[in-house]
Amino acid sequence: MKKNKFDLAIIIVSYNTRELTENCLNSVFSAAKPSGGLQIVVVDNASKDDSLVMLKRLKKKHPELIVIASSKNLGFAKANNRGVRASDAKHLLFLNSDTLLKPLALVKPLKYLKSHPKVGAVTIKLFLRDGSLDYDNHRGFPTPWTAITKFSGLSALFPKSVFFNRYHLGFRKLNQVHQIPVAAGSWLMMPTKIFQQIGQWDEAYFFYGEDIDLCFRLNQAGYKIIYYPKVSTLHLRGASSGLRKENARTAASTRANRIKVARASTDAWRIFYRKYYQKKYPFLLTALVIAGMTLVGNMRVLKHKFIR
Repeated sequence: MKKNKFDLAIIIVSYNTRELTENCLNSVFSAAKPSGGLQIVVVDNASKDDSLVMLKRLKKKHPELIVIASSKNLGFAKANNRGVRASDAKHLLFLNSDTLLKPLALVKPLKYLKSHPKVGAVTIKLFLRDGSLDYDNHRGFPTPWTAITKFSGLSALFPKSVFFNRYHLGFRKLNQVHQIPVAAGSWLMMPTKIFQQIGQWDEAYFFYGEDIDLCFRLNQAGYKIIYYPKVSTLHLRGASSGLRKENARTAASTRANRIKVARASTDAWRIFYRKYYQKKYPFLLTALVIAGMTLVGNMRVLKHKFIR
């Protein structure tokens, strides 16, 4: 069996986020490195800004950086899988281009992962630009009841409730290491052999939902997903999608792309439900949830059709 050359490979997907991607990479270069070596792979999804010019410039200074230029937008799952194929490491970190690492954000979670063989993936505490927690990195599975409470707003009204907020698990103590069902793909570290064992990212998803699917399969295979809040990272959420106004200056996104992403987020829920829940729950219940998701998705699409 081939022995992996590096201890950790960081996989970053870039799409029209030149400034954010450069800042992210500079934070990676400045962070403490694993003793077994670090590899960095950036897959650029046919950016129309000057991301590739920037990446080629950085590669001259940092030979551990691998740049893959895709001729088309592959989406998140397919681009990440392509990045993994180009890597050669025992462990993987899937990292969004809109994150800024702190000095120990690589070595401490990796040490924890190595010392807990039953753990299939680790994530860390993510903070948003305004200093609040990114709860999308600390979730439960979107069962029908969880979906209903989320889309109805009940989970937001009762954030600490075990009954009403099973999506973001607001009742858990977020300053303690603990097991969670779902972590976001914005910062997700796992052993390469486990990633290959469970079948990699499902490329049926274009953008959104693929992290829930991956975590579902990790749970099915008997592995734990750990929330490790002893280190944290800034997450400028929504940069590549263009759906969040606060990142408009540093992320180029056309109206057509925003509409495409809004549709993809709804499609992701439908793919997940049909794949895992269609036979588990009564048909009428599943149909009701999918109808609700479709309505919310259509409203998102309409909103971006009228926003330049």
